[in-house]
Amino acid sequence: MYVSLRRRAGAGIVLLALVSAVAGVPSAAGAAATDVRVDVDARAGLATVGDAALGVNHAVWDSQLGTPAVTDLLKDAGVQMVRYPGGSYADIYHWQTHTAPGGYVAPNTDFDTFMAGAQRTGAQPMIIANYGTGTAQEAADWVRYANVTKKYGARYWTIGNENYGNGHYGASWEADDHADKSPKEYAENVVAYATAMKAVDPTIKVGAVLTMPGNWPDGIVASGDSGTWNQEVLTRAGAAIDFVDVHWYPGGSTAAEGLGKTAQIQDAVYLLRRQIDQYAGAGASRIGISMTETNVDVGRNTQPGALFLADVYSGLLAQGVFTVQWWNVHNGPDKATTIAGQTDFNDFGLLSSGTCTADNSACEPPLNTPFAPYHALSLLGDFAHTGDQFVGTGSDNALVSAHAVRRADGDLAVLVINKDPDAAHTVSLNYHGFTPSAAVPVVETFTNGADGLTSGAAGTAGTQTLAPYSLALVTVHPSRTENAAPKAPGRLAATATDRTASISWAASGPGLKYEVYRQNGGVSELLGETTGTSLTVPNLVPGRRYTVNVLARDGAGRLSPASAPLTFTTGSPAASSCTVKFRDTNDWGNGYVGSIDITNNGPAAINGWTLTFTWPTGWQALSSGWNATWNQDGRTVRVTSDGGLTAGASTSVGFVGSYSGPNVLPESFTLNGTVCTTV
Repeated sequence: MYVSLRRRAGAGIVLLALVSAVAGVPSAAGAAATDVRVDVDARAGLATVGDAALGVNHAVWDSQLGTPAVTDLLKDAGVQMVRYPGGSYADIYHWQTHTAPGGYVAPNTDFDTFMAGAQRTGAQPMIIANYGTGTAQEAADWVRYANVTKKYGARYWTIGNENYGNGHYGASWEADDHADKSPKEYAENVVAYATAMKAVDPTIKVGAVLTMPGNWPDGIVASGDSGTWNQEVLTRAGAAIDFVDVHWYPGGSTAAEGLGKTAQIQDAVYLLRRQIDQYAGAGASRIGISMTETNVDVGRNTQPGALFLADVYSGLLAQGVFTVQWWNVHNGPDKATTIAGQTDFNDFGLLSSGTCTADNSACEPPLNTPFAPYHALSLLGDFAHTGDQFVGTGSDNALVSAHAVRRADGDLAVLVINKDPDAAHTVSLNYHGFTPSAAVPVVETFTNGADGLTSGAAGTAGTQTLAPYSLALVTVHPSRTENAAPKAPGRLAATATDRTASISWAASGPGLKYEVYRQNGGVSELLGETTGTSLTVPNLVPGRRYTVNVLARDGAGRLSPASAPLTFTTGSPAASSCTVKFRDTNDWGNGYVGSIDITNNGPAAINGWTLTFTWPTGWQALSSGWNATWNQDGRTVRVTSDGGLTAGASTSVGFVGSYSGPNVLPESFTLNGTVCTTV
């Protein structure tokens, strides 16, 4: 039997006998036919888990902040970072007087109490400096008190909370005393804050607030601004910051819709990283990404919240976000509903506040009773250890998602999430670049309505059955340990054209062969092999995003871990018989007016033409178009005209597009079957 090494005070872990079923998982002898295929690819290396990965929020209005009961529960769950003084309160909170004019501050929630709780938890602090009603000097004095006077060694400091919610874009919930509420003003103050704070302690890391791509006000350019909030802040303050800070409340009118939003993570982080690289100037690659608030709209303290937490933390960490933080430790009930047979109080908290709804129609369980998302966080603590590398996974069923990490000892831990509230699913686990041992694996589960995790050995490395609305963490050992395997290659770089990419890397040692793989769901594609430290890959598709890894293999056939991933996008032909210019000319956050200019570069006239492009995601759509005939089939858009284009002539067409997630714009266009140059 397996016993978690972390103390589970109050977490309700149950140990099962070796022959017992776990959450409906049968023994190998009675295994059901599989109905879902999950691929786990150890060759597809993603991000490495850092030392602040699993985080939560604290608030000065929470009377339980820093108490032994709460700090021990957070420690048991493996929490590595705690944020203070709490969301929008940060922009009215003054640390020296421990006051928040216009808001409530509970007794015994001052900064020293918070730090004592963080230390007892074993977590790093993430501190929000007051931008809305504070000053750079106040923030610098806080750094001095924390790191010089008290020697807390607080590394991470964010300037403000959701400062784009100050009224500049219409909606106003964030305090902001500045006469100018533009991103330009915020950026200039970020520079002033960072300068003053780092003058006290140059070792700290300072973060600026951005908006998550696909979330309001992403894409919107307000009156008087030169660009979006993210563009303005990065352009003006990029050189002064060490990380950017975003929040993500993806919404959804049903639990199923909310759980489906995690499919947007990879594109959202890609766009955010691209914005940083494009606008933040030289050395932008040093800038990290923190996700300091996230939660769901439906099922906040029942199983949908738990499933979302496991999926979103894993998805963001795999894409290189260095910390993900749940909102909130305590929040309080709103209204009671029933979700999948369980009472949900619409409570953002991980732990019960022990209070009743406003109409006294329902009361929460006793104070600090863990809600379902707490147990999911606790399972994440067993899943994603500091130093583990996420690896690629894929599922053929949208209701079953999977994440996996490779540990330093060679083990693979696979987290499988069944988002189906009604049906169990028997999953076939297929491994690539990894051969599991025949031993019965350890399985740790959390099921709908359970008051804790269950753990034991069950199923096989290749087959597991998941109860409806459940989480399962399957830990498998390799068939053999490759103690002398080569090290992973490092420092990947790529130079891409429209059809080729030259990929290079740092050598892992002498006498090795290198294999270059393209990530492709849960089964990577081998692009080529070489004994050198570079490879030119032909036959790529113009305007396509590629993520690659390099692995080293020695003469004995031992394979290294995967390199860190490298993502690049192929361009368009340097010269073509046509040119396309695509622009987003007016964006309102979930739709935009697009403009396309088409030029005939050929020597002859074109009599009738069809322009074709493909939306990069499934949540983008054509609403209407003009100056041509527009239609959409699946994700493919065709723009057709009977008109002519003489040699050297141009024409313009326009459309209204809609999107319900990160708006990745198309980068490849064909005119009458010819790939155009994109400018």
